[in-house]
Amino acid sequence: MTNAAQPSFGFVLVFLLFSLLFLSNTYKLWFKTDSYYQDVYNSLLRSPVPFKQFFLKRLENRKRWEVEQKIFSVIGFVAIFGADVLVVMAFIQ
Repeated sequence: MTNAAQPSFGFVLVFLLFSLLFLSNTYKLWFKTDSYYQDVYNSLLRSPVPFKQFFLKRLENRKRWEVEQKIFSVIGFVAIFGADVLVVMAFIQ
């Protein structure tokens, strides 16, 4: 019997898989920056995103883009890790 505050195993599993996706992209950003940048750029060129020109403009200055993305990834890593710990703790209790 599960408590209303305790998440189901399926929820925990899906939550951790989305976290793994974020961590995979973070790894690519930090350790395979050239290929990650090219993948993002090529994906943006192919996609019918409504604000495509705005995002392409952000990618023009690559150094600035890298710094912004790395700062965001550190903040995201801390948030994701903290959320993962809280979800697993809630599941265990």
